[in-house]
Amino acid sequence: MQAIGLLTRRSARVSRNPPPSLLNLVSMDSCCEFSSLRRGFHSAAFSSGNVHGGFSNVELFNRNDKIQIPPLSMMTSSRLFSSEAPGSGSDSAADETVNEIYDKILDSVVKRRTAPPNAWLWSLIAKCSTTEDIKLLFEILPKLRAFRLSHLRIPNDFNSALCRAVTKACVHAGAVDFGMKALWKHNLYGLTPDIGCAHQILLHAKQHNDAKLMVKVIKVLMKNFIPLQPGTADIIFSICSNTDRWDLISKNGKRFVKSGVSLRQTSFDMWMEFAAKKGDVEALWKIENWRSQTMKKHSVSTGFSCAKGFLLEHKPESAAAIIQVLYQTVSDLKRPSITVELQKLVSEWPLDVIKHQNDDNRKAFSAALQADISELISALQSLGVRENVTPVQFSENEPISS
Repeated sequence: MQAIGLLTRRSARVSRNPPPSLLNLVSMDSCCEFSSLRRGFHSAAFSSGNVHGGFSNVELFNRNDKIQIPPLSMMTSSRLFSSEAPGSGSDSAADETVNEIYDKILDSVVKRRTAPPNAWLWSLIAKCSTTEDIKLLFEILPKLRAFRLSHLRIPNDFNSALCRAVTKACVHAGAVDFGMKALWKHNLYGLTPDIGCAHQILLHAKQHNDAKLMVKVIKVLMKNFIPLQPGTADIIFSICSNTDRWDLISKNGKRFVKSGVSLRQTSFDMWMEFAAKKGDVEALWKIENWRSQTMKKHSVSTGFSCAKGFLLEHKPESAAAIIQVLYQTVSDLKRPSITVELQKLVSEWPLDVIKHQNDDNRKAFSAALQADISELISALQSLGVRENVTPVQFSENEPISS
């Protein structure tokens, strides 16, 4: 009896203060058990668990111990609603129509209240080819935005990549008005516009020489404080030049300069060439001053625009001097372009600039310009620039019509 009592007391002490070797054994068992739990976690949670209140109750190791696992839509919401385009080969909606994809997304977010795969939205955007398709797209976007916010707790909008895809789809489908809606920062569709989205619509305006659409886009950009970029100026200047809108290129050119946008050489080429064509010498020298602040050398186009400015000021020697500098500084590959521009200067440009003169002054202006061009050719020959060009002859009896 004493031996039994002593053994009982020692067992009790061991239970209260287990030796380190026993603790290590328990820890190893726990680690093994936890590793098994991790290996079986997902399969148990998503196949055999019971769902209560949005969570899965999973029974572990045939015991009564249970844990709660959040639903799949909450654990993978970031992946499912990524704004990046999905890789090719993984889109299950490749052969479906716009209406079918729309119905699938609608059923997912409204009826089943689960996050639809990211590929569905991108497939819907890519398949839009008519205005009716675009309408369905803009119907589903607010629903997706609300679902992200209420169910997935994602307050951020879709990124700019998706917005650019949407505006491109709108232009492709001929639904430019819907594309304009995507340019507003505060919209119901969860879109995040940037200047790349605006370029999609501006390029459409350029293709169709639509100056009115260009003006609308610029107004929306200004109201939404979307920063202008050098590429924006290239597109806008091209539209203004093709549609002969000197007023618009002057207004927007000043806006770019005041905004601190570093214009490209191509933008200055178009702007200065347009000023020389209009015969606006004052504007031409202002643009040249802005150009010289960022660029040391002339291009062939800006150099000839300055030469035209000197001719308009009746300074053919100065015009010849700047052409000579171009002739000496450009590479041999670009030298033929000087011959082309010189021929345009003496034959095509005079007709353009005369059209923009007042009727009362046109005849006198034509005579003076013709004399200055003749002096220019003589000055170029004396400077060693010998190009075979044919100047245009203005007939006094045949006034140039505007």
